[in-house]
Amino acid sequence: MKNISHPQNILLCTLGASWAVIPEAYAFLAPERLPLYQNHPQRDKLQALKDDYQLQTPDEIWVCTTQGEQTQKSLEQLQQWILLCPQAPVLRIWQAEQTDQLASQEECGKIRELIVRACLKAQQHSIGGQVVLSLAGGRKTMSADMQWAGSLFGCQALLHVISADQLPLTLRTQPDLLTHALPPELAGLIMPLIAGQTTRSDLLDISVDGAGPIQCANYPLELPEPNLVIKFQVTQTTLICELNRREKASSRLFGNYLQEISRDECHENWRSLYRLPPRRINQLRNTMLTDQDRDWLIRLPKADLHRHLGGCLALEDQRRVAQAIWQNLNPDQQSQALQNCKPLLDKPDWPWQWPDQIKIKGSRSHNTAALLLHASETQLQYNLWQTTEPRIALKTEHHAGFSAYERPGELTGSALLSHPAGIQPYAQAIVQQAIAEGLAYVELRGSPQKYGDGLAFLINFHHALKDVLASLPIANPPQFRFIIIADRRSEETELKDTISLAVNAKELLPEFVVGLDMAGDEQQTKPNEIAHLFNPVFEYCLPITIHAGEGEQAESIWQAAYHLHADRIGHGLTVNDNANLAQRFRDRNICLELCPSSNREVVGFYDPRFPDSKKYKQYPLLELWKKGLPLTICTDNPGISRTTLADEYLTAAAMINNQLSQWDVLAMIKQGYVHSFLSGSNKEILLKQVDAQLYQLISEQS
Repeated sequence: MKNISHPQNILLCTLGASWAVIPEAYAFLAPERLPLYQNHPQRDKLQALKDDYQLQTPDEIWVCTTQGEQTQKSLEQLQQWILLCPQAPVLRIWQAEQTDQLASQEECGKIRELIVRACLKAQQHSIGGQVVLSLAGGRKTMSADMQWAGSLFGCQALLHVISADQLPLTLRTQPDLLTHALPPELAGLIMPLIAGQTTRSDLLDISVDGAGPIQCANYPLELPEPNLVIKFQVTQTTLICELNRREKASSRLFGNYLQEISRDECHENWRSLYRLPPRRINQLRNTMLTDQDRDWLIRLPKADLHRHLGGCLALEDQRRVAQAIWQNLNPDQQSQALQNCKPLLDKPDWPWQWPDQIKIKGSRSHNTAALLLHASETQLQYNLWQTTEPRIALKTEHHAGFSAYERPGELTGSALLSHPAGIQPYAQAIVQQAIAEGLAYVELRGSPQKYGDGLAFLINFHHALKDVLASLPIANPPQFRFIIIADRRSEETELKDTISLAVNAKELLPEFVVGLDMAGDEQQTKPNEIAHLFNPVFEYCLPITIHAGEGEQAESIWQAAYHLHADRIGHGLTVNDNANLAQRFRDRNICLELCPSSNREVVGFYDPRFPDSKKYKQYPLLELWKKGLPLTICTDNPGISRTTLADEYLTAAAMINNQLSQWDVLAMIKQGYVHSFLSGSNKEILLKQVDAQLYQLISEQS
């Protein structure tokens, strides 16, 4: 028998003396193929009932029956009907050997074993399709067996057909009469009914005392050829015994199942997800993330803890912000900016030092707006990105080092935000970006001191975000918080000013400003040399995240954790090089903010989608995760790396040979919320809100 390549809809029936109930049941499900009820007085109600249960036309009819002379006559008439029936479905028949009148416990056990095995096989055979169980036909014990099987294996509908006592005998003895529409007086004597719909029992999908989930392979049932009969020899009622055993021990089994999951996990997942059926949990745990999951990832409410304000926007968004700035310039300012940029606008290939030209001649924001609006798409794409391709290991492979990675960000960030007219459209773009990516919570980070008056900028930017969010017609808009960045490359006076700004901003905007970051070249300034400058931050108990271990040795991470008391580490890729430090991170619950695309671009890691990355080592995500280190996936600079948070999860999966499961993804998303710099009360509210949203989303996809 060839494998079925498309979903199958199956009508599973039992058969005794009355074979005609099978055509009657089939006609209800397939009126377009068998118009038996075309003249039924309640035809519209029958169609409405079928529509309510979303019942599809069966591709196959499966029959479980006994042996014996009476049953044999019924089978012959059913097989004759199939041959006469236009557009007939496939008919498959099993007979339980050594059964007839079901007058003994042994006989009843054999037909019951056949029915439950057929129901199990139907569910496997119909993946993506439907299974409808007919309670009509056969003896009462067979109907009870079918109903029990339905309660365990699940079905789209439990179908019953009742008929009046005065039904003519010819309808039971002449198969050709049931191949076309019945006259009204006969059709009205037959009434299909739906006795309910059932779902698959969780008991089937858990391990019981060493025995795994119920699977067809363990309870074989050969599939008959169309319109032929297979004799099913029952030597042991093994499936019945296993099902009975599971039902008796149900409460203990579910507890054991959850305990088994927790034993295997290094990171706790969302609480509500443990309420999912074991089948769905197993599916999430065993389904590895692929590019086909992108839409699923976008729908998940996610948190991004490491997203630079200056590297957020895509080129089209930068141009919209530039347009707002340009419209606020007078003609003389516009003319001067165009004149300043003319040497660049006139040539396709700009010199490497071109960013200096727009900084030293006139207003940088004016010149940036002029370039973004008047340079061609080709010029911008080439000079922002293509000149640094392949964008792999730029810190060591490109002559300009880390600045080559930053090159696509030269026309955004402070270049635009230093002009007041750029703030509102910038905020608008960030909010729309978050919504499009499915972000529920975002911690932006930036250097407001580089945009002019840092405190004034934060106030204005915060107000702009609030105005945009207030205008949204959605119940739960994304939440934004801000982390102020101190630059390692700054002089001590500048560092002190930035730290002072962070403390003052936290006092003025306590719900918006949530932490302090230190970024820049890790070799420039050692944490132990500047730790004393952080005392105001320590005294204020402001959360701290530090860029460390992005291509530098684990010593850099150790310094950040022990001298600057980091609550989180940006990147931390080399933490595993120091086993004691890695263990300390797990013990202290210090979270790593991993940014796969930018890590590949800056440091260099193998990504099978990029042939030029073959010589680099594998991304350490999986090893860190399995060791139980807290970590979450972030974007870093989505505008620079041309990525989204959903794409970062896909990138992470690709960089670890597609060994990231959907269950792991959900747990990593939770880590993002758990390790956010929100206050405890606000964090608890958000966690519960997202937990409920995820449960509903994942349940709907079951």
